[in-house]
Amino acid sequence: MTEATPQPAPLWQPSPERIAAARVTAFQSWAAERYGAPAEGGYAALHRWSVDELDTFWRAVADWFDVRFGTPYERVLGERAMPGAQWFPGATLNYAEHALRAAEDPARATDAALLYVDETHDIEPVTWAELRRQVGALAARLRELGVRPGDRVSGYLPNIPQAVTALLATAAVGGVWTSCAPDFGARSVLDRFQQVEPVVLFTVDGYRYGGKEHDRRDTVAELRAELPTLRAVVHIPLLGTPAPEGALDWAELTAGTDEPVFEQVPFEHPLWVLYSSGTTGLPKAIVQSQGGILLEHLKQLGLHCDLGPEDRFFWYTSTGWMMWNFLVSGLLTGTTVVLYDGSPGYPDTGAQWRIAERTGATLYGTSAAYVMACRKAGVHPSRDFDLSAVACVATTGSPLPPDGFRWLHDEVADDLWIASVSGGTDVCSCFAGAVPTLPVHIGELQAACLGTDLQSWDPSGKPLTGEVGELVVTNPMPSMPVYFWNDPDGSRYRDSYFEMFPGAWRHGDWITITDRGSVVIHGRSDSTLNRQGVRMGSADIYEAVERLPEIKESLVIGLEEPNGGYWMPLFVHLAPGATLDDALRDRIKRTIREELSPRHVPDEIIEVPGVPHTLTGKRIEVPVKRLLQGTELAKAVNPGSVDDLGLLRFYEDLARTRKQA
Repeated sequence: MTEATPQPAPLWQPSPERIAAARVTAFQSWAAERYGAPAEGGYAALHRWSVDELDTFWRAVADWFDVRFGTPYERVLGERAMPGAQWFPGATLNYAEHALRAAEDPARATDAALLYVDETHDIEPVTWAELRRQVGALAARLRELGVRPGDRVSGYLPNIPQAVTALLATAAVGGVWTSCAPDFGARSVLDRFQQVEPVVLFTVDGYRYGGKEHDRRDTVAELRAELPTLRAVVHIPLLGTPAPEGALDWAELTAGTDEPVFEQVPFEHPLWVLYSSGTTGLPKAIVQSQGGILLEHLKQLGLHCDLGPEDRFFWYTSTGWMMWNFLVSGLLTGTTVVLYDGSPGYPDTGAQWRIAERTGATLYGTSAAYVMACRKAGVHPSRDFDLSAVACVATTGSPLPPDGFRWLHDEVADDLWIASVSGGTDVCSCFAGAVPTLPVHIGELQAACLGTDLQSWDPSGKPLTGEVGELVVTNPMPSMPVYFWNDPDGSRYRDSYFEMFPGAWRHGDWITITDRGSVVIHGRSDSTLNRQGVRMGSADIYEAVERLPEIKESLVIGLEEPNGGYWMPLFVHLAPGATLDDALRDRIKRTIREELSPRHVPDEIIEVPGVPHTLTGKRIEVPVKRLLQGTELAKAVNPGSVDDLGLLRFYEDLARTRKQA
């Protein structure tokens, strides 16, 4: 008889009181009585039931959250295939109606639906009653402008209350919302908006970031000139400038007292268009449905994030990232949503913690990169801020390194629920992450999400436990794209997710699912290092290297060479004052050898002027790999998707030099 492998001690364990009070616990008991869910066995049993009895689970979610169907559904899943799953056929509903339900309660009408904070860190509340009034007024004006169900409405807006109002008014009339942040240049915005041909454009005259004002009037003029389908442009004077000629004034459009009218649209009717990063071509225009997002976000926010009317939900994001759409959906659970418009580190690195304190955030979401920047900068959140309201800190964007878990535990609260989550723009949700009733282990996501049959597969499609494999989802999720825009035969959609494993969603991440059911994310599988047949995630290397104070950021690339060799350089962007000498090179190699393995040690360590990112802050690995393989810059990357195109020229020059050597 073999001895069982000793299990690591959790960093955090929810108390019995916390487990009993969690909404997912109440849901499980209720679903056991009504729908045959397992009453015992905790989250693991509930999850197994949710994927084995997929139809019943989603019917239970719709019932538990009292989803209002204008027309009742005939069944939950008409067609179960991926792609092409048919959810709740026959049903009609409206996302915006559910987002504004709290305003119907007289006891809540004067509570804050939104708390808006800018770089002054002053708080500007918007009540439920006021948000509902504005949405009603704006929806009526949109109808007067000829906006009909299916028409696209676009926003070139920062994370401000007007953006939320515009999204909800668009959804109320059955329009299709799409947005970009105003730090996107004209070409990047046009690469997105020109695909979907919007009829209305909401814009600001500029925005404030890092203590400076950024005028965007010239960019707006260029957008107006290059979007011929526009029937109206709405001006929001964030910097106080008058409306340009022919533009409508925001204040006038939202001054009315019209009762909101919520168009009852089919479950699969488009709600919004999100975009992939577009690093290697035009961004994919990802269409998600009103019903699919409504059900998925109710589950994710109401059960996994444990949000309700007493909560305040703050996630640092911009309107160009799916997390903004996810944040707005906090309204679905009656939660007060915190909107922060500004730099994450202004006037100092601790800025986000100050906002969490001032707004009384109960769930605070940020990026793994921000957590690590705070750690490196010596920020002490619990010492310097009153974070007693914060029950959970959630991170996404990239895997949270083990040191990030420890730092949050030590510097925020030792009874802190740390929710590292992973999903994607493609589903505007999480595959794995927050579960309020499960322990947290260092470096791990707590579990796969309900209704998500998450698996790790080897190249032949065999499920793996405790080994690195491809992130695969084997059953449909309601928020999976209904289609891509301008992809009439669906070929681009199929090629993106279903080419490797037909009938199963392959996301493009390397993951390990442990025997406890927790999940480890290792990085993108399309840029994964594969040395001597051993697959390695780039995130593991970044976590080890960037612990060194001299390293500001790093980028590792693995190149299969024509002669059968394999070149793995590590590019390092140094902290101010640091020098890449032999001593530092040796320390980097020793750190990687001791903390990871000798196979992870790079062939070369090269200093770079900076690490390029997408506009949503992700390191650009695949285009750099293509540049180093000799691909021309114009073909290796979409220039409009990169935060600093000049940084890529370094890698292009390096490829040229290596070829000549």
